[in-house]
Order: sequence, then structure tokens, then C-alpha cells
Amino acid sequence: MSEAEAESPLIKALPPVSDYLTYLTIVEYNLTPENLPILHKVLQDQALTTNIGWDLVHLLVPYLPESEQCLQDIARLGNPREVILKVTESLRLIEFEQEEAPEEPTETLAGATDSRVRADSSTYPIRTAQTAEGEKRPGSSQMVELPPPLPLPVSQCIALLSMLSILHSRIKTKYPSRFLSTTMQAILGSFSNAGSHREELVLAIVKATRLMLGIQRPALPSRKSSGMMSAWPMATSESAADPEGVTAGAVDLSHEEKAMQTKLLQSFITHVIEEYMLNLPADEEVPGLAWCGRIMEKVQPRRIIPETQTVSERFQKEEKLHRRIDAVGQLVTLAQDLKLGDDELLSAAITVESVPTATHDEDEPPTSAEDIPLSRLGSLLLYTARQASSILYDNGKAASDQPFSIFPDHQEILKNCLSSPAQGTGTLGTEPETLVDAVLALGLICLERNAVGEPATDEQFNEYLQVTALLSSNCPSPNLRGHAHYLTSTILRSQPDDNARLTFIRDTLEHCPFENLKVSAVGWIKGETIEANPPTSHHGHDHGTHGEGSDTPSIFATPLALDSLAPFIFPSLHADLITAPLQDAWITFQTNVSFYLAALNFVYLLLSAKHLHRKLSIADLWQNTDVAGSFLQPLRDASARFREEMDGGGRLADERSDTLVAELSLLDETLARVTKAVKFLNE
Repeated sequence: MSEAEAESPLIKALPPVSDYLTYLTIVEYNLTPENLPILHKVLQDQALTTNIGWDLVHLLVPYLPESEQCLQDIARLGNPREVILKVTESLRLIEFEQEEAPEEPTETLAGATDSRVRADSSTYPIRTAQTAEGEKRPGSSQMVELPPPLPLPVSQCIALLSMLSILHSRIKTKYPSRFLSTTMQAILGSFSNAGSHREELVLAIVKATRLMLGIQRPALPSRKSSGMMSAWPMATSESAADPEGVTAGAVDLSHEEKAMQTKLLQSFITHVIEEYMLNLPADEEVPGLAWCGRIMEKVQPRRIIPETQTVSERFQKEEKLHRRIDAVGQLVTLAQDLKLGDDELLSAAITVESVPTATHDEDEPPTSAEDIPLSRLGSLLLYTARQASSILYDNGKAASDQPFSIFPDHQEILKNCLSSPAQGTGTLGTEPETLVDAVLALGLICLERNAVGEPATDEQFNEYLQVTALLSSNCPSPNLRGHAHYLTSTILRSQPDDNARLTFIRDTLEHCPFENLKVSAVGWIKGETIEANPPTSHHGHDHGTHGEGSDTPSIFATPLALDSLAPFIFPSLHADLITAPLQDAWITFQTNVSFYLAALNFVYLLLSAKHLHRKLSIADLWQNTDVAGSFLQPLRDASARFREEMDGGGRLADERSDTLVAELSLLDETLARVTKAVKFLNE
């Protein structure tokens, strides 16, 4: 011991010179970064650390990362039952808002001596350090890149997690689940408050959980510049025994206690993945892990636009996206270590949870494994991650412990994990993008596996399509709207009963208030019409038959389908666009112009495709529905009316823009094409 150390108050006041309470006070008043090495030596005294260790936790946490060794000493040698209470309390008290503090200039930080200032910075003036091999060979210049230092709150959370992994292994009791329950809630609460560096925290949580389980699984290799911590400093000395625990032999845990511990950890992981994924930054092009986009690129590469960067390429090249995959991959692997099966995840995903684990009263820990629910949405996300992995990475694993198909399984997911339209909340599609992406991805996976199943009733079929169709209309993300539309269209076409398909299309056109969804419905009837009425028909083998091997014509190969839909595809527009007040007519026009254009393009197809005229009675349709007088003419008159009011200081002068003028020009051109095509009816 050096002379300076011998003169330190932390040495001179050691018991028995002072009692433990007095010594603790002396440590508190003399604690500085410079004194931490001395305190580390002092804490090797097991009796001292057992008596004062738990009161030192809150004093040492602000001095991280320099105080890491001292905290490890307390975790190894302090009274584990007392220390664990202080650690969980400290986890809850971490103020993560410090992460948002403005960064100081590098020049100032380079000379800073306060460890807390340096730790709180996201800059790194010193980026390299000499390697261990370089230290052994004088003159060696071999260096290794160091990641930027983590903000202090993140360092605090990771250090406390490291302590918990040691403390739980030391506690010897017949009911360790009581300590585990409190710990899991504290970790989840602290993680929920973190605003950044969440991937580092996920990795720390996974490591701590594995150490509690006694699992020694090597960490997945992370990218050099990712900033993900590969390991935390761990004490090399042996830990002390639990002074209040069983002194001889291993604790014989009951079957119920083991089951409770397992279920607590399983529940914890589902809540962690829910908290992590549902709070990922919103991105219209990359929602969450973009499972839908990456799956479609994998299974349908022909849909990729040439010479454009794919979503999969972005996840490979962009560090922030690659880190998401790493973090979720760690959680998925841990769930496998915990033997969390697909059947359990699916069951939890369609079960409305009563009270989540994170809000249980800590004074009343669960009394049985059945009292501990898995997170509903976390279970869904974990299950989706597994299924998506089997497609994206061709890992050869079994798709699932149990079959999963559109009907009835995916429909149950839609009902229970999204805002069902039946609830009347009107929020379907506004859920977190990550959640919508996961739900739609499961549907796309079913299509890839040809696992559609059969709806029990036409009502069930319609209910499913109503939800996916509303998603294709309501989602703020155009990316997700496109995937929802693809899923809706594909499932609609999978229904062998053309009457059921027609009913859904008619209901959408008649009752749906969303213009873009009505545009989709026009597309559906156009596709049905083209498929059921090919230009050249081979006797007995054309697509215009109802059912495989049947000679009964499809309803879309008869005039009945178009006759039933015509009033909704070509509605009378005179009252809405001509006699209505100008502002009301203008709003109606802007809301429905895409639908009007879709309907015009469809009627142009019907007029131009001469082989349809006799078969579908297009001339009768044209006259009986009065397409020319009630649909086309009001559109012409409305276009002229709006143009007039936009020019010369009219009432719509403020509305005029290049986009709107172009839109009116497109409408006029389409109307002209349709008008010219009418002559084909008389040929």
C-alpha cells in the first residue's frame, strides 16, 4: 500500500476504528473518482461489504464507468437480498432524459476530467486503444478501434444489469421467483424509459437473463462500428455465499417454483420485444423490421423495380437497420433457450391479457405459473420473427409447431391484435407500423406456403377481407397499404365461389366510405371480367366456367355481375357535382376523382373489347344505367364549372395549382376517349 493510500480517510477510518454506519458516512463524504481504486481494495473485505455494500450502490452509480469494479465487488460480496433491492430501485431512478442533452464540442470534452461528463457524451475524441498484444511488446503501434462511450444513463443501466446477473445466482432460497418477479419489472420499467441506445440495452438484458439461467451461449458477432457492447466487465473473483440462504447443498426447488421462474422469464422476454419493436422510429419505407417488404422481395423478385435499392439491401448496408435485426435475433434466440413454443405464442397472441406483468403489485408476487401472462403483442412479434426467419434465411427449420393458415388462424390474429372494425373505434390501420407489418407478414407467409384454408362461412370470408381492405386504405404507410392490398386481392381471388367474390366487391362499392378502396374494387371487377371472358374461347376449357370441370358459366361471364354493380360503378353524379353548392361539389370531386377515373377506364375497356359486347350485354348496360347522361355528362359539366371558377378570379382561384389543372386535364382526356369508344357498340 502506498503512503498516499495509507493516508486516505477510506483507509484510516476502516473498522474497527469506526463502526460501519460511521464508516459509510465517511465514504459518502470522501468519494471521488480518484478514490475509487482505494474503495475497490477496501471492498474485498467480505464482512465490510456485507454490512455497507447495499448503501453504496446509489453513491457509486453516478460515477460509472469508473465505479464498475466497486459495483461488481458489492454484487459479489454484499448481502445479495439487500443489494438486489437497491439495484432494482436504482434502475427505476435512472433519468434517461439526460441522453437528450446537447453534445458539447469535442475540444472541450477531450480535456475533460469528470468521468460523468465524458460518459454522457456521444462523441469520442479518443477512438483507438493499444491492444493487449501491443502492451506486451514495447514500441508496438498496433491499435484497435473503440466504440464511442455510452451516455451515462445507458452505462448505469448496463452496469446494474450486470450486478443483477451476479446477485440472482447467489440467492439461495426456496422461492427465488419472488426476487425474480421484482427484478423483471424493474428492468422492463427502466428499459421502457430509455430513448436511445436501445439495441445496447437489449443485448445487456439478454446477457443478464442468460447468466441468471446459467446459459453460456456465445454472443452473436456484431459489426465493428455498430457500437453494440460485446461484453461488460465481469468480476473474476468468486462470489460469496448467501448469508441468509441454505448453507449446505443445493436448494431443492419445487416443480411449481421452477415452472414459475420459467414463466416469469418467458413473460419478461415477450414484454421486452414488445417494448422494443413497437417503439422503433416510424419510417414509411421501413416499418419496424420490414418483414413484408423483405418477404416479398425474397419470394417474388420479379416485382422488384430494376436499379433501385431493395429493402433487404438497406438492412444489410445501413447500420441502424442491421442493429435492429441483431437485437431481435438475440431475443428470439433467448426465447428458444427458454423453450417458448409456437403454440404458446399463438395462444397468447389471441388471448386478451388481463393485467400485464409490468404492472403487477410487487407486494403481491404471482402464486402460480398460470398467473403470469405472456405479452399478447410481444408473443405475436416473436412468432412472426420465427416464421419470417424461416422464409428470409432458408434456415431449414420447421415452419411451426402447429399448422397456421389464413382461415381461421390469421383471421384470429387480425381480430385480437388490431383494432377490429366491429369495435367501432375507427382506428384500424393507425396501430404502430411495426405491429401492422408483423400482422400482414403472417398473411403473406401463409400465401407463400399456400396455407389459405377454407372460411367456415361467406360471412367469415367477408369479415377477413373487410379488415385487410381497410388496412389497405387506412395505413399511413404507403408501403404497408400496398402489402395489405396485395393480401386482400390474393385472398379474394382464392375464393372459388364467384358469387361470394361478387358479393364482397358489391358491398365494398356500395358501403365503403374510402375512395381508394372503391378504386381497388373497380380493379377487382375489371380483373374478374377479363379472366372470365378471354378474347378467344376454347370450347369447354376457357376460364369463363364456374368451378373446376364445371360447364356452368362464371357469373362474371354473364351480364348479371355488371348489371348488379353498374349503379355503384357509374352512379348518377348530377346532384353531387352540378346542383350542389360549388364548395360542396369541389370537395366531393377532390375526394372521389381517383374513383371516377378508375370507373372511366373500366367503361373504356368494356366499350373497346368487342368480344364482350354481346356476351355481357354492354349496349343494354350502357342504356339502362344511363352511363352517358348520369355519369359522363355531369363529369364534363363539373370539369368546365371548376375550370371557370379557377380562372379570372373565380371562387376557386385560390385552389388553382399545376397538380389540379393536370388532374382536370386527365379527366377531360379520359372522357374524350370514352366518348369516342361508344361508336364500337354500333359496329
